[in-house]
Amino acid sequence: MLKLVVGALGANGWMSIILIIILLGWLGYTLVQNYRVKQVAKYLTNDDFQSGMRKAQVVDLREPKTFKAGHILGARNVPYSTIRNFYQQIRPDLPVYLYDQGKTVSKRAALFLNKKGYQELFILKTGYQNWNGKEKKSQ
Repeated sequence: MLKLVVGALGANGWMSIILIIILLGWLGYTLVQNYRVKQVAKYLTNDDFQSGMRKAQVVDLREPKTFKAGHILGARNVPYSTIRNFYQQIRPDLPVYLYDQGKTVSKRAALFLNKKGYQELFILKTGYQNWNGKEKKSQ
């Protein structure tokens, strides 16, 4: 029976089935991650981010070299690669505004910070790449 199925599908058929299974797994993982992030953080537009950031801690999750090349005025750099060691520098009693180049790293950071007890987490929806507010660039 198995020989009959294998013969009917051929190598291309099996590759297609494997590819579909991988794509479905990736899609399921992505949907679950996005659902989890929406439970712990709120996405903000540029305007909403700008209007609320004066009362919050703005955290740039990019690496120092990228941060120095340009960042949101008033942001502090806590690279995602070091957040597990330095998250205590972020106060849990104040809102935390997170951003990176896009929003992938911010989503991971929000999930991590929520596990550590942070409640008011916000993510810049479009990331720094589409930021239209004030910036600071270091020489």
